[in-house]
Amino acid sequence: MRLVLSSIAALTLGFGSALAAPEIDAPAPDFTGVTADGETVSLADLEGEKIVLEWFNNGCPFVQKHYESGNMQMTQEAALEDGFTWVTVISSAPGKQGHVTGAQAQEIAADWEMEPTHIVLDEEGTIGTAYGAKTTPHMYIIDEEGVLSYAGGIDSIPSADQADIEEAENYVLAALENMEAGEEIATKQSQPYGCSVKY
Repeated sequence: MRLVLSSIAALTLGFGSALAAPEIDAPAPDFTGVTADGETVSLADLEGEKIVLEWFNNGCPFVQKHYESGNMQMTQEAALEDGFTWVTVISSAPGKQGHVTGAQAQEIAADWEMEPTHIVLDEEGTIGTAYGAKTTPHMYIIDEEGVLSYAGGIDSIPSADQADIEEAENYVLAALENMEAGEEIATKQSQPYGCSVKY
């Protein structure tokens, strides 16, 4: 089991970060990145698409919680079924926890049964900085107009305990449901939690 709770002391709930967060209900920051399979993807390429951005670090117990339980894969599947593009972003710098090559990222995705549309390697932290990404996971939703519609945690209970998932509100799923129904997103922003992004 990859969940190593002895690492908790090195983790953060995302408070006090100096990274400036982009504004909700405003145009999402543009980005261009290289994917794990060597392609280039940009927000401009995805114009007109609904997008989920997920910050990822395979060494983070909070990320492991949501993948080992199947919660993140379930959320990915729901988003894809609703016509979303799912972009997993890895902003770990070389030499830092979670930094991987494209081949390693693809192997992890296969082993963990991940279903992102793209895995973007952001080792210089350019995309993470533009979005103010503080933690892994840190989740963002962009609507088809290119507007940032949600930013924050995947759910409402900031812990690395899989047992808490059942009691938590999955903010991403709730936002997807609101959007599918043509409703205003009830929770547009929440406190992200997890490991600090290893810039």
